[in-house]
Amino acid sequence: MAPRANWKGFLRLSLVTCPVALYPATSDTEKVSFNQINRKTGHRIKYAKVDADTGEEVAAEDIMKGYKVDTDTYIEVSKDELEDIALESTRTIEIDEFVPKTDIDNRYLIRPYYLVPDGKVGHDAFAVIRETIRSMNKVAIGRLVLTNREHIIALEPLDKGLMGTLLRYPYEVRSEKEYFEDIQDVKITRDMLDLARHIVEQKSGSFEPDQFEDRYESALIELINQKRNGLPIAKAAPKSSGNVINLMDALKRSLAGEKQSAPAAARATGKTKGKKPRKAAAGQREMLLPISGSGKRAAKQEPKQEPKQDLKKAEKPARAPVRSRKAG
Repeated sequence: MAPRANWKGFLRLSLVTCPVALYPATSDTEKVSFNQINRKTGHRIKYAKVDADTGEEVAAEDIMKGYKVDTDTYIEVSKDELEDIALESTRTIEIDEFVPKTDIDNRYLIRPYYLVPDGKVGHDAFAVIRETIRSMNKVAIGRLVLTNREHIIALEPLDKGLMGTLLRYPYEVRSEKEYFEDIQDVKITRDMLDLARHIVEQKSGSFEPDQFEDRYESALIELINQKRNGLPIAKAAPKSSGNVINLMDALKRSLAGEKQSAPAAARATGKTKGKKPRKAAAGQREMLLPISGSGKRAAKQEPKQEPKQDLKKAEKPARAPVRSRKAG
């Protein structure tokens, strides 16, 4: 099933206009999620909206928004009042200016979207805008209205389309000064810097997202599969304290450890000669396996069976279609 656009409208650069659609570039739907359940009954927990003082449940039509100004004092704001001040979407992303990408502080970046031509018309105008931005080697800054709020969006070419990144307003970004002012000014010896540089050189490489694995997600999947099939749960090894007594000694041991682990790391990432790197699974959730046998009895089968091997060979369930959330 094709993803659903979060927003549709027009992209405009001066007098050049084309219809476009906006799609979220990221998704969290592949991650394992949990529901809260009653330990005694196994039933799912539901939440009811209740009055904080009386404890009585409140109907949806009696609930309104309130801005807290004191301990028990709120300024009530009705739905109609919010609708009166809501910005009406012009359904147009108007490009206001072009700026160097390096001018945009990473702290202002919120989330990325894909911008594509909407329908069969407007591809020529879209290409003109895209290639103009590409040739200038800059980022186009525009504005659009999502969920009644106006957002700043930075547009840059990505392959045949455009990537639009929502940006924060200045009041949303905290100053680093209040956090960094207590950091002590210390002098670092040249020997320490040299050792640290050697460690960095040993760890240097190119960024390959396919080589990264969400180890916590994998551990969750393994835990769920073990519990579904009635297998014993292994206890995790105790965590080390990680205390560093001598910084120079720690740097030397780190460098020695990196030199020893470099060949193993190369094999693990597939960077040895004649071997291609292993690509990560498209969706971690596909690794969730069906139940084999019935409950704990599956763990008491004949010794010939190897649980781990059987789990890997089990048929993978079809992945549920991904539904995109509304932007905002």
